[in-house]
Amino acid sequence: MSGSSRSGGASGPSGPNGSAAVAVAEIEGLTVEVDGRRIVDGVSLRVLPGKVTALVGASGSGKTTTGRALLGEFPPGARVEGSVRVAEAWVGYVPQHPAAVLNPARRVGALLHDMARGQVRELPRSERRPAARSRVLAALEAAQLTDGGALLQRFPHQLSGGQQQRLVLAQALLLGARVVVADEPTTGQDALTKRRVVDELAAVAARGIGVVLLSHDLETVRALADEVLVMREGRVVESGPTERVWLTPTHPWTRQLLAVRAPLTEPVPRGPGPAAVLRVQGLRARHRPGVEVLRVPELAVHSGECVAVLGRSGSGKTTLARCLAGLHRTYEGEVLLDGVALPRSLRDRGRDRLAAVQYVFQDARASFDEHRPVLDQVARTAVRLRGVAAPDARAEAARTLDSLGLSGESAARVPARLSGGELQRAALARALLARPRVLVCDEITSGLDTVTRRGILDLLAGLLRDRDDLSLVLITHDLDTARLATRIAVLDGGEVVEQGPARDVLTAPAHPFTVSLVESSAGPAAESAKSAESAGRA
Repeated sequence: MSGSSRSGGASGPSGPNGSAAVAVAEIEGLTVEVDGRRIVDGVSLRVLPGKVTALVGASGSGKTTTGRALLGEFPPGARVEGSVRVAEAWVGYVPQHPAAVLNPARRVGALLHDMARGQVRELPRSERRPAARSRVLAALEAAQLTDGGALLQRFPHQLSGGQQQRLVLAQALLLGARVVVADEPTTGQDALTKRRVVDELAAVAARGIGVVLLSHDLETVRALADEVLVMREGRVVESGPTERVWLTPTHPWTRQLLAVRAPLTEPVPRGPGPAAVLRVQGLRARHRPGVEVLRVPELAVHSGECVAVLGRSGSGKTTLARCLAGLHRTYEGEVLLDGVALPRSLRDRGRDRLAAVQYVFQDARASFDEHRPVLDQVARTAVRLRGVAAPDARAEAARTLDSLGLSGESAARVPARLSGGELQRAALARALLARPRVLVCDEITSGLDTVTRRGILDLLAGLLRDRDDLSLVLITHDLDTARLATRIAVLDGGEVVEQGPARDVLTAPAHPFTVSLVESSAGPAAESAKSAESAGRA
């Protein structure tokens, strides 16, 4: 699908207190039912020009279904009641994974110029090409792609995730969108990038465009949104001006969401054992010939400790994790388990070594077979890597899933019928059935709401306390998540710029990049509060 949709309809009613605010989009009493289950239940909202309306809630609460309703898109086979009215204009959609709506076979310039040509047809033929290019460059600049001219010759896969996101936004602006739906735009982003996303969307709203923000990132919502709707199980349980909801929440679920936005404040107290169970030496990884993306001279993971690898998107964190797990083999140097070099490819690792280092993916849903029950897939690990008989493996899988908070009823379902948090617990259970020595967790709390995220982090902390033989490598961009660790290694531009005890790195960082991360971790809301305070003093 494209990043935009066009709908016809009517303007909204007067605003509160009799004001003449005219909505550019409005939803009234929207109910969406799929297979007898209501995924959206009686939702209403108004989108005003130049204002940001945020929908927050846990995974599966109905945020995305409500947002996509503004584009006239609903799940297959859905029964829909209520009304969706949009002013005569394009509705732009910026998805959580923008690469999915970009044509990988066409250069950026070709994508955008095709859109712009339709808007300059009334001009003389000699003027159309320069006019189209001018519109394209203006849209890129409005989307905060200041080096837009240099990007026109690239393909979408040659852009970073943030650049892809801004490119989709530029498409919507180029088509004249009056409403932009931004779906989890800060998921998986470090604090510095989150601040830039806030600036981008604030600039869009400043152009008089109504923005609908779908997010679990509460700090970003507070910094950006004028109005917030809190959703749970398809319903709006609380709504109002953002600051009012933050300062005086009335619904128990809202209070629970806000109460856990800082999941952990202290590292796990147990220190490392004397021996390095996993060690990296002279690692130099590349993605294609001549393009080196990661250089790690030395990194050790000791028995029983948690090491967090912290950095921005594109810093090399996931490449390092994949090297450890045998999923990325184009590297020089060594990854050693108990002092013995591991084969670069997991295909060359025997059963014992495969079991010893287990990888938990960021996208838990994509790591499961969508057609098989979760319990069977978790049990398969014990059968394949430890030679356990199938009935015994299923019993062990059921016990492990239950200990991680996933009931037998839920485990018997296919992945599509589980929430993101439930699938992340199942992915952990699947890795634990290998009885690993090292568990590599790649951004496994990214994309989760605050309550679910807290549950996963508490679960990991419990594993570290209860298992003396388990070490954890935690790949993360988030400083609150990194507080789970005993030691932190900071990556920037593929280089380890700082490493040491977690408390030292987080409270007294030595490298300028780490300093910038720590300063930004106060969140965009804190920065907005500082700006407001400064304005007040002025």
